[in-house]
Amino acid sequence: MFDIQIPRRPTRKVMIGNIAVGGGAPIVVQSMTNTDTADIQSTVEQVHALWQAGSELVRITVNTIEAARAVPYIRDALAQRGCNVPLIGDFHFNGHKLLTAEPACAEALAKYRINPGNVGRGAKRDEQFATLIETACRHDKPIRVGVNWGSLDQAHLARLMDENAHRTQPHEAEWVMREALITSALESAHKAEEIGLPADRIILSCKLSSVQDLISTYQELSSRTDYPLHLGLTEAGMGSKGIVASTAALAVLLQQGIGDTIRISLTPEPGGDRTREVIVAQEILQTMGMRSFTPLVVACPGCGRTTSTVFQQLAQDIQRHLREQMPVWRSRHPGVETMQVAVMGCVVNGPGESRHANIGISLPGTGEVPVAPVYVDGEKTVTLKGDRIAEEFQAIVEQYVLDHYTASADMTEAKKIIPLHLQP
Repeated sequence: MFDIQIPRRPTRKVMIGNIAVGGGAPIVVQSMTNTDTADIQSTVEQVHALWQAGSELVRITVNTIEAARAVPYIRDALAQRGCNVPLIGDFHFNGHKLLTAEPACAEALAKYRINPGNVGRGAKRDEQFATLIETACRHDKPIRVGVNWGSLDQAHLARLMDENAHRTQPHEAEWVMREALITSALESAHKAEEIGLPADRIILSCKLSSVQDLISTYQELSSRTDYPLHLGLTEAGMGSKGIVASTAALAVLLQQGIGDTIRISLTPEPGGDRTREVIVAQEILQTMGMRSFTPLVVACPGCGRTTSTVFQQLAQDIQRHLREQMPVWRSRHPGVETMQVAVMGCVVNGPGESRHANIGISLPGTGEVPVAPVYVDGEKTVTLKGDRIAEEFQAIVEQYVLDHYTASADMTEAKKIIPLHLQP
């Protein structure tokens, strides 16, 4: 099921710290903090949490001199905690000033995100853009030219609209909008190369909030360049709407081989966990079979045959446990991210789905014998019963990880944790 080889469009490879983007590298998951970057402690905590959740790149806002001065300290604090995730600086309006004034910030960041629509106005635009690119060249840093519909260069858009109006057969307004996004990104990238930034230091994005417009824009953009592309709706929205919109747009593009790094721009609920956007990005890639990040739990939706609260609670507990273990398992148990666990609620599909998973349990439904057969790699190994089914099943999962995803040199430490009466 995993590591499906969907043909990817050929792109240059860009190195961001130790992370490869494009050039056939695995699609990279990115996220962004929502803390005040000048608040070093809170930013460090959130970056670390995003990294532990699996974010491979983390973008931070750099909008004030205080934020720029904080960046090296944030980088050092993260390093002290063993977190080497590359930090991306998000610059709008005054990036040229901040990077010039704070060279330590320019050096600590692994990449600069530049929005052509917010670099400057009129004659100052080219000068300020050049300053940003020269800084990237001086510190040997890649950039992302990130164009957003909400902050598109209005002079550029007006020029294209004027040219379109003089056509014998003018295009529709939507076409002009998409063309403005694409040409803004491409022209900025080419200008960066002219200033001296190598082509293998440039990533592009053209973000919108409309699913269909995003798909059309990236399909056209990908046909006109071999720069790596960063995918994402610029504002996906909150909750299920944001998840559905992001999945609908990105799944189409990813299936066509378009996209080298993704971010899910979810609006967090009040007090919500910022790492949710990382989990959604991972789940899109994993359910499409493109990458594996954490063991997947297959669970039935429940029906009138199921004693719903039992299997629902078990599925939730197992899924939470697996994700919580991944920061440790990722290094100690390579390959565990491909494991599948099935938690089923009755005898209809329970045994079949359980046999297809690495480990599966079929809980008793309404009117069924109160026992739960467990299947390991397709074979029934034990039948659980009583009040400790959840605890005993978790022990079986833990033992499976030790037995199947532990390097041979470490197997002496893989002590049996399944009670003797449950061992096959």
